Amino acid sequence: MEQDLFEILDRAGFGSNVSMVASEGECRVLRLDDDSGEGFMTMYQVFSGVYLMYNDFHLNSCISKYQNAETVLCIDHCREGRIEHENSIGGRYYMEAGDLRIDKRVHHEGQVHLPLSHYHGMTISFMQDTAEAAIKKELPFIDVDLKSLGQKLCPDGKEFFLRAYDPMNLLFSQLYHIPKGIKNEYFKLKIAELLLMLSTIEPDAHTVQKQYFPAKQTERIKEIHSLITGELERSYTVDELSERFDIPPATLRKIFKAVYGSPIYQYIKSYKMKAAASLLIAERDVTIAQIAQRLGYDNASKFSAAFRDVMGTTPQNYRSGQEDI
Repeated sequence: MEQDLFEILDRAGFGSNVSMVASEGECRVLRLDDDSGEGFMTMYQVFSGVYLMYNDFHLNSCISKYQNAETVLCIDHCREGRIEHENSIGGRYYMEAGDLRIDKRVHHEGQVHLPLSHYHGMTISFMQDTAEAAIKKELPFIDVDLKSLGQKLCPDGKEFFLRAYDPMNLLFSQLYHIPKGIKNEYFKLKIAELLLMLSTIEPDAHTVQKQYFPAKQTERIKEIHSLITGELERSYTVDELSERFDIPPATLRKIFKAVYGSPIYQYIKSYKMKAAASLLIAERDVTIAQIAQRLGYDNASKFSAAFRDVMGTTPQNYRSGQEDI
């Protein structure tokens, strides 16, 4: 017999690193604590056995202690940030903004990484038998078969992905901006719309083949990231990093982009300019030329051009503009 998630939460929670910080009616707010930061999950029970959860995380990594002891089907939508998952044989793949993942939470327990240190999105969970009966009772015009849907999209416990699928992203964008006063009714209608839309999906036509990268290689990429973001005064070439970390240049470029979402040179340029923006405000007695040197730019004009390219204005205008705020 399927257990009610709210009853589980009220009785025992989801694990030692998750606590309930608020509870009112059909809403629970959970907090996840980790040495690298924290995350909040705001969960609503929409139907019996159907839960919608907003996920907002600001951390580097955490341990997921959720174990699927029941028959569930989960839909995850990434609104912003990136999240890394590891499969049962050690390969890693990444979700980014606009990605949709559907799975049965068979391989959910374990280490989760956030390469950009933040992740915002939504999870809709169906406890299949309970959810199906409740939806049919409240919305009898919806022909829902969650078991068949799960078998079609997630055979053998595999994940199903959609990337940049406009109709689905439009639906989720509406769930992030709910009209006031009609939240519960709106949730129900949108979940019905979601199920109808999923029933029309043919996996072969829409699925995204996610690349899995060996854990050993992704760990080296993270070491490279730590080096280049920890020594902002230095400018490393891909060849230098390739030799130092014993990873082919092409592989380095490919996996770095997969993990962090942009090419390595573009990433470090953006990272440095955002650091420069903070310094321009926090250390107003330091000249722009001195800040440029701290970030590895001997040529102030090149620094100014890079800053304008990333931040949309010059360093001087940025500093002056912040004085008026």
